[in-house]
Amino acid sequence: MNRSITQPNALPWLLVSVLLIALDQLTKIWALSALQPAGMPHPVIPGFLNWTLAFNTGAAFSFLAEGSGWQRWFFVVLAVAISLALVVWLARTARREWRTALPLALVIGGALGNLVDRLHASQVTDFIQVYYRDWYYPTFNVADCGICVGAVLLILFGLRHPAPDKTP
Repeated sequence: MNRSITQPNALPWLLVSVLLIALDQLTKIWALSALQPAGMPHPVIPGFLNWTLAFNTGAAFSFLAEGSGWQRWFFVVLAVAISLALVVWLARTARREWRTALPLALVIGGALGNLVDRLHASQVTDFIQVYYRDWYYPTFNVADCGICVGAVLLILFGLRHPAPDKTP
């Protein structure tokens, strides 16, 4: 029998993506209004965490940030293509398989959250700065957290052997 008839797919997990996009955009609006001027640290946990407004025209770790503008469209196309592929994966995943559905939804939400920035402002707004003494991790945002957490969960859950199917 066709699985789509017997088991609902995981597309409702896209609600997690929508919530992540909303949270990401709300925090970026807050950062743009509360953390001016860009580059000025606002200590949250001294010695570890600052809110620091930054802008990135590239990808993770400012990869390709020095491009002449073509990288904006490259990352737009990449985000759309990856998100569509992950939505297809969700559509082929059973709704109860949360170990696949949740990480996919987080990656989709993160990719689309940063896509909104690229389309609207030609750059991504970042504001979370983690550091220790003279070491600074690249500034990031809530969408980046969704992408990273989703990717790590996919790897961790993928390493775990699935339980045997108990259906007759």
